[in-house]
Amino acid sequence: MIPLESKLESSEKEFTEVRSMLEENEFSLGGNWDYAHGYFDRFLDDEHKVWLRMPFDVINGNIDSDTQDLDAKIRMGRPFVLKHIYNEGLDKEAHPRAFGSLVDQFQEPLDKDAEVEGKWVAKAKQVLGEVEERLLH
Repeated sequence: MIPLESKLESSEKEFTEVRSMLEENEFSLGGNWDYAHGYFDRFLDDEHKVWLRMPFDVINGNIDSDTQDLDAKIRMGRPFVLKHIYNEGLDKEAHPRAFGSLVDQFQEPLDKDAEVEGKWVAKAKQVLGEVEERLLH
């Protein structure tokens, strides 16, 4: 993981405004969000191993995917670029789950925080610069 300096860090914005603009720039709301904080993620490579991640904290209101009432105001954290190295293929030691028909067939990443090559840091900075331009003007 490599932290990136950003003009967005500590800025406060409406969640829906940030989400809408970032979705236009190929970001998605990361799966590990909750009512208090989360991440906007964008893959930088074709294999989806290198990611630009933009963390945020909810400072007012709510984020709830079950309703359209997303009145949250968020504070942006320090963006970072990270790389995951995954096993290719299926897990040979997969275990059936409780109801028999479900099998956990996918392997854990070999390295959740692999070394990020310079070209991906440069790409992340370029994308971040584009996002800063749009969100700060």
